Amino acid sequence: MWCLVKAKVLTSLPRVGQPVDVKQTTAGVAGRIRFELNRTLTGQGHEKFTSASQAIGPRPAAELARRLFNSGAVLGVHVFANIVTVDLVPGSRDSDLAQIVTDLHQYWKPGMKPPTVEELMAQVAAPVVEAAPSADGSAPELSAAEKLVPAHLLERSRAARSKAQKS
Repeated sequence: MWCLVKAKVLTSLPRVGQPVDVKQTTAGVAGRIRFELNRTLTGQGHEKFTSASQAIGPRPAAELARRLFNSGAVLGVHVFANIVTVDLVPGSRDSDLAQIVTDLHQYWKPGMKPPTVEELMAQVAAPVVEAAPSADGSAPELSAAEKLVPAHLLERSRAARSKAQKS
């Protein structure tokens, strides 16, 4: 009975992650809006983006800029600590931009399907293992476990075993 109740509670969560609390204000210039967040995105640094191609890397400010540019309503983004200033495309509306900022740290929402193990493993590069030749010059057959170990560690292990057997 407890497991059923526990499962019901877990599946009833609306979202998983940390929603960002956002207060939207005008910036005093037509076509410019400002978002004040409850967390810092850049520390004490400034980051300015005039296109999505400038928003490179996994930094929160770059990710937010990419998402804002993908909305099609944004010309530029400036981020300083917890203040995000957005220049809008003339004639566009800012109706969905606050939600984009709020969802920045949401990594699961209702209706999303988590990736399978096979899909995740397909994204990981298979390790390349080169077998060290044996004493007679032929390459030894590697076990399934040995294929997962980097070649330099296998060689170091073989050298240590060889040294231990000689003493």
